[in-house]
Amino acid sequence: MSKVLVAMSGGVDSTVTAYLLKKEGFEVEGVYMKIHTREDLHQRYLKNVEKVSNFLGIKVHILDKTQEFLEKVYNPFVNGYIEGKTPNPCAVCNRYMKFGALVDVADSVGANFFATGHYVKCDGKYLYEAKDKSKDQSYFLFNIKRMVLPRLIFPLGDMYKEDVKKIAASIEPLKEIAAQKESSEICFVENTYIDILKEHTKVDTPGEVIDKDGRVIGEHKGYMHYTIGKRKGFIVYGAREPHYVLKIIPEKNQIMVGKREELEVKRVRLKDLNMFEEKKEFEATIKVRYRTHKVPCLVQIKDNIADVSLKEGVFGVASGQAGVFYEDEKVLGGGWIV
Repeated sequence: MSKVLVAMSGGVDSTVTAYLLKKEGFEVEGVYMKIHTREDLHQRYLKNVEKVSNFLGIKVHILDKTQEFLEKVYNPFVNGYIEGKTPNPCAVCNRYMKFGALVDVADSVGANFFATGHYVKCDGKYLYEAKDKSKDQSYFLFNIKRMVLPRLIFPLGDMYKEDVKKIAASIEPLKEIAAQKESSEICFVENTYIDILKEHTKVDTPGEVIDKDGRVIGEHKGYMHYTIGKRKGFIVYGAREPHYVLKIIPEKNQIMVGKREELEVKRVRLKDLNMFEEKKEFEATIKVRYRTHKVPCLVQIKDNIADVSLKEGVFGVASGQAGVFYEDEKVLGGGWIV
């Protein structure tokens, strides 16, 4: 019998993942990773994990990774906004924490496989988009190490979220977990990222709004309130049409704005690539943000830098976000937008 270690968060997706693998006949063990400095959240999630493990009769390993999470995920998230970027903490967390630190636990307990409740598919060589396109998380997983792919199992990749919730709701001890509120996209952000930043730095510092020629044309409430493409929350004197954030200039506490067509980008450069194949020049499609559609592109890679020519314009391209390459539904790899 093959042993699989399941990353358990206390939510419905990881709960059903463990349930399905146990039902399939795997020898299942769980691992819960404490990353929250808020003890109330930790206790809530841990209580759910213990309830599931008792019901399934599986052993669960508890890891305190609070410090490592702070250093590798949380602090870079805060610093990214201070630097005028738009961070993507989930892709960082997946590389270093969920598919880094937790995979090491799989080795220590002798587990052949490692499983999570992500909505994505894997054939051991590549990742693929999930069946449920509204929940697909392949974009966030582009950065995991290639060498772990042969050991990954994603039971929810061929399922719809509504069916996952139905499974949990049909099992008496799991009903409460099925009914709980869906967690936010970024696990440590309860309301907005601004609430997090306010705990660490001064966010509300009014500054100037400028146009592409550097002329002051308005005012804003502090540059960290804005991301590329945003069109609300600042004042443009005498404006008769919408203006969009084109650039953030943190050292001057300025934001540059312009018309929507000025947001359009047809060339993108990516650094710190993580590729699942070796080609240096190829055609593909690319996503430059999670909630955007894929666009056709030509990719040229040299010295771990990808220069990407887009065959149609995209909007809202932001430094700190990921650019992820696809061939149909297959993930080819990606990197960080500069």
